[in-house]
Amino acid sequence: MDLHLLVDRDRKVASLEDALRAAIAGGRLTAGTRLPPSRTLAVDLGLARNSVAEVYARLVGEGRLEARVGAGTWVADRPAPGPATTAPVHRSARFDLDLRGGLPDGSAFPRTAWARATARALSEASATALGYAPPEGAPRARAALAEYLARARGVVGSSEDVVVTHGFGELLGLVGRAVAARGGRRIAVEAYGHASHRELLAACGLEPVPLPVDDDGAVVDALAGASVDAVLLTPAHQFPTGVPLAPARRAEVVRWAERTGGLVIEDDYDGVFRFDHRAIGALQAQAPAHVVYGGTASKALSPALGLGWGVVPAAWRDDVLAQRRRSGAATAAITQLALAALIEAGDFDRTVRTLRLRYRARRERFEDLMAEALPGSRVVGLAAGIHCLLELPDGIAEADVTTAAAARGLRVDGLSAYAAAPEYASARPPAMVVGFGAPPAHRYEESLGVVIEAIRVAGGNPTG
Repeated sequence: MDLHLLVDRDRKVASLEDALRAAIAGGRLTAGTRLPPSRTLAVDLGLARNSVAEVYARLVGEGRLEARVGAGTWVADRPAPGPATTAPVHRSARFDLDLRGGLPDGSAFPRTAWARATARALSEASATALGYAPPEGAPRARAALAEYLARARGVVGSSEDVVVTHGFGELLGLVGRAVAARGGRRIAVEAYGHASHRELLAACGLEPVPLPVDDDGAVVDALAGASVDAVLLTPAHQFPTGVPLAPARRAEVVRWAERTGGLVIEDDYDGVFRFDHRAIGALQAQAPAHVVYGGTASKALSPALGLGWGVVPAAWRDDVLAQRRRSGAATAAITQLALAALIEAGDFDRTVRTLRLRYRARRERFEDLMAEALPGSRVVGLAAGIHCLLELPDGIAEADVTTAAAARGLRVDGLSAYAAAPEYASARPPAMVVGFGAPPAHRYEESLGVVIEAIRVAGGNPTG
C-alpha cells in the first residue's frame, strides 16, 4: 500500500513514530489496515530499515499495531473496554521489561551509602565549596577521581587533568566542539555504537566516519587513509559487539595519534566490570598526551546522578574548558562532593565489587539458558559489562525478534540498530544486543523467558 506521512526531516525516526500514532488515533489508519513492509517504508522515507522496524515494534508494544508472523504488520483492533478476554499473547500497553544493552539495575543503587556520603560531604563542605564550582569541577571530586582511576583503571594523570561533566555525552560534546574549533572536520567512529553519539558529533560540526569492527575490535589500520582528525573508541569492551581492542591495534592507534597529532577519545563505559580475569587497562595509559579518557557513574551507580568525567591532555584542556564556559553548563557541586565522599570511604569500590558479582551471575545464567533453550544460538563477546551479543539461530531476523518481544512488553534491540551506516546493518550475522543489567533481580528470569519466547516466535516455533 502507499502510505503518505508527513515526516520531519530533522527528526525522522521520532517524527515517523508520531505520524503513525496520530494517523491511527485520528482514524486515517483504521483497524485491519496492513502497513508497508519496513524495508519498503524505509526506502520511501530515506531511513534505515531497522529504524522503521523499531518504530513498528514500539507501536506494537503500545497495542496500536499487531505483528503477524509471516504476514506483516497491521493496525490493531482496539475494542472498547469490556469484560476481560483470554488471548494467546499478552499485548502490553507499555514496555514492562527491558533488556537493552548498557542499562544498569536501578534497584542496585547504594541508597544508604549514598545518603551517608551526601551527609558527610555536606557536613564537611566549606561555604566556598557550596558556591559556584569551577567549570572543571569541584577540587575534592577531581582529586578523588584521579586517585580512583589511577588505581582501578591505570589512568595516568593528576586532579588537574580531570574534568567533571554531566555524563559521557557532555564530555563528548565538549571535546567534539573543541576539535571542530581547531579546524577539525571528520572523526572516526566504530561501525557499531550509539547513534546518539554519532548525532552529537555531527551536531558539533564533525562528520562521523565508520571504522569496521571485527573480532579484534575496531579496524584502526583504516585510520591512515581516512583523513580524520580524531577517533572515538570503546577499547576495553567494544559497544555493542563486546570484543576488546587487540593489543596490536591499541599500539597502532597510539602510533597514528603520535604521527598525525590526531586525538583519541576513549569511552570506558564499563571497564570495571570484567568477570573472567583482570580488567583490561585504559588505553589512555599508553598515550596520555593524545587520549581523552571518559567515564561515567551511570553503570556503577545510576544514570540519575548525571555524573561523568574526563581525563584531558594538557594540550586540550583549555579548549575543552572554553567550550564548557560557552555552554553555561555546570555539574551540581553537592553531587560531586558526595561522589568524592563515597570514593574516599571505599563505598564506591564496594558497590563495584557487589555489582561485578551480580552481573557475572546474570551473564552465566543467560549463557546457560540460551544453550539449553535455543540450540543454534551463540553468546559472543567478553565475559564483561552488563550486556552481550546473542547470535540468532539460522533463518531468524532481528527485526522479527524485536517485534515479537515488543508484543510481549519487552524492549530488546538487534545489532543492526547500532550500525553507523546501512552497509554495516547486514555485515554480521543477525544478533540481539541483550543487556542483563536493567531488570530487577525478581524479574530477571521472567525477562529471559520472554526473550526466548520472542526468538522462538520469530522463528515460527513458539513452543520450542
